[in-house]
Amino acid sequence: MGYFLYHSIGAFPGKQAAVDAALADFTARWCAEDDGQWPDAMARRAAFIAAWTRLIGAPEGTLTLAESVTAALYTLMRGLPEARLSGGTVLVAQDCFPSLHFLLAELGRRMGFALHTVAPTGGRAYVADDDMLAAWGRDVRLALLTWVTSTASHRCDLHRLIDHGRRMGSLVGVDVTQGVGIRPYAAQADFTVGSSLKWLCGVPGAGVLQVMPDLLADCSPEFRGWWSQADPFSWALDAFAFAPDARRFDNGTPNVLPAIASKPGLDFVLSTGVEALADHNRRLTGLLLDGARDLGLRIVSPLDDAARGGSVMIDLPRPGLVDALRGQGIFADQRGATLRLSPGAVTTAGDCDRLLAVLALAGARGVA
Repeated sequence: MGYFLYHSIGAFPGKQAAVDAALADFTARWCAEDDGQWPDAMARRAAFIAAWTRLIGAPEGTLTLAESVTAALYTLMRGLPEARLSGGTVLVAQDCFPSLHFLLAELGRRMGFALHTVAPTGGRAYVADDDMLAAWGRDVRLALLTWVTSTASHRCDLHRLIDHGRRMGSLVGVDVTQGVGIRPYAAQADFTVGSSLKWLCGVPGAGVLQVMPDLLADCSPEFRGWWSQADPFSWALDAFAFAPDARRFDNGTPNVLPAIASKPGLDFVLSTGVEALADHNRRLTGLLLDGARDLGLRIVSPLDDAARGGSVMIDLPRPGLVDALRGQGIFADQRGATLRLSPGAVTTAGDCDRLLAVLALAGARGVA
């Protein structure tokens, strides 16, 4: 097998056994006829939050779960003071994950801000940092940065962009979904949203929201519930009070299963080390880049390692290639005319060679 789908679902050696064991252990405790179910479930949820906090170097108490990246962004946006965005501009790149753009477009209408979607220039397949900076003036109240894009694997220069945002007086958020776990990330923006899928090898439903303390203290989330309180068991209807930390972004009864099933992937990344995983990935993406150039294929990802995430995207407009790869036990995907290749922990150099051989043969037959 040749697995190149880390931009979609990540894998690690022994993943099925590890996830099976985590879920079986939880099931045994949950089905016990005693009163220990919720303490056990909350301890497992807390372990997941602690692992994510360690992974991105976030301050303690600033991170919590969300059902998805979109849900995390919604919770944050609707928790901001109304005057923070009303009458101003929210900035986002055209190659952000579409779900986030769908949300921002509607929130702009409801919250009274203008959404400025920055398009790429210079014939590039991605929005460059200079494109963002050219559009980023003092009218921008909030900028949402896509650390690594899903369509070109462009990795932005976070230090440069966040520094500019500070000078403009903007709030800055970062979507880390396509880069976290394969490139080092240290929480530095006002907020971070991300997913445990992709390079973290988790399952759907285990998104996260991380908010720096100063901004967190100003937030009064609209989407709230009993778990938003410091004491969830305080049920006095006229005495609701937010928790002082990221728990204020919680709402109803927590969904613990995605966190439990995603924890083995987080443990694998933390125990292996992001730098070690990145080194392996860079070797394999180097093989793919060299092979694609030798075949005369158009690479839409940045060629500079410092400006690229863990994937290589190639322009291949004709259909049929993914089926040809699958027939050889090689798994990748295609978005429009873009073939997306993301080698990770279970991918080998031999897999890259086999993939390139299929591309060469498919080109000779006119498939690619």
